[in-house]
Amino acid sequence: MSDLDPEVLLPLLRGRLGQPYLFVAECESTQRLVSPTGPEGATVAADVQTEGRGRLGRTWEAPARRGLLCSVLLRPTPPMALWPELSLVAGDAVAAALGAETGVSAKLSHPNDVLIDGRKVAGILPEASVGRVVLGIGVNVNQSVDELPLGVAKPPTSLRIETGREWARASLLATILVGLEEHYNAWQRLHTAVRPGAAG
Repeated sequence: MSDLDPEVLLPLLRGRLGQPYLFVAECESTQRLVSPTGPEGATVAADVQTEGRGRLGRTWEAPARRGLLCSVLLRPTPPMALWPELSLVAGDAVAAALGAETGVSAKLSHPNDVLIDGRKVAGILPEASVGRVVLGIGVNVNQSVDELPLGVAKPPTSLRIETGREWARASLLATILVGLEEHYNAWQRLHTAVRPGAAG
């Protein structure tokens, strides 16, 4: 059984993001498995992706069960022109969640990487279409040095390398989801608040 199976993850959820939840052992990309008609918060996770994607057409590689690979469906209410900001919102949320869960000092690197001392530990891939954003999140969790990709633009790292121990992916995902919900809600409130002097 995977540590991302629904019976492991669902009891850990503390908010509305993460449900309904679909887990698959292997897929081309979790982004492709998110139903376009699903409710906000629908989440897909996999143990391995055969065609994982990053920004600008780059690939995202991770050996089976070593990384955290997931996609979350959002239905933002602010104008679509503002949706690119969600890359930063999610990056900040992931960085904060990694710090809360593992104690690392992770920071967002504009526009969509999460770094620890200049080394990439996570990436965000938002893909928008009318009415929805599918937010892809990839985190290097339990990879060893020889399991990380070579020849990439930014030197990679993992939570295991940085902390000297392995981490439960389900607990990490649950922490990321609740942090993402908090950051996302704050972003929506910011952009839907009535401006001073506005009619009504």
